[in-house]
Amino acid sequence: MRSRGYRRHRQTKNRLGKWWLWLLLLSVALISPAFAQTYRPEVAAATVYQQIPDFPKANQYRLKDGKEVDPNNTLVSRLIRYHQDVKKRPTPYRLDWQLTMGDYLGVNEQMLSERYPGAGLLTSSPMEADIQLIRQLSRSQRSQLIDVIVSLYTPKSNTPSPQVNPTPRVPAPTPDVAPVPTQPKPSQPGDADLLKL
Repeated sequence: MRSRGYRRHRQTKNRLGKWWLWLLLLSVALISPAFAQTYRPEVAAATVYQQIPDFPKANQYRLKDGKEVDPNNTLVSRLIRYHQDVKKRPTPYRLDWQLTMGDYLGVNEQMLSERYPGAGLLTSSPMEADIQLIRQLSRSQRSQLIDVIVSLYTPKSNTPSPQVNPTPRVPAPTPDVAPVPTQPKPSQPGDADLLKL
């Protein structure tokens, strides 16, 4: 049978363990990219179209309910929804957006039309047309799109970056005579006595 002191020690240890666990989870949550800037895909898409005005919108699809065209259901908003909602990829990292582009180009993961954004909302699935539009873009256009999206979702630092003023380097004076490398002297009897304290 265990003593009362032991039980009290275990209860205190359990409370401290839970406290540390919550502290750890909170610190990880504050540092993690999940707390990076979040935008609704439609808002992010509008910002992308402001920065890249000639990018194709592909927003001609009609809603199933009202048979009217949804002007906010654009190629970029569907791409963002596919990235973050369907594939559950983090938004602040360029590599993850490149993986999503790989999906559209057919070199990464297979895309399923029933899971594609707008499949249940629009009269026809825009997936095939979106894939064709992304494939028609040049590599630089795709890279520009990724750059703009990543810049939207990357957290901005509140502290200004320190200004580094480079100081001109003064070359070290060179000696007129190059030092001659010296060879170590061979050990002599009694050298080991020098190591004694």
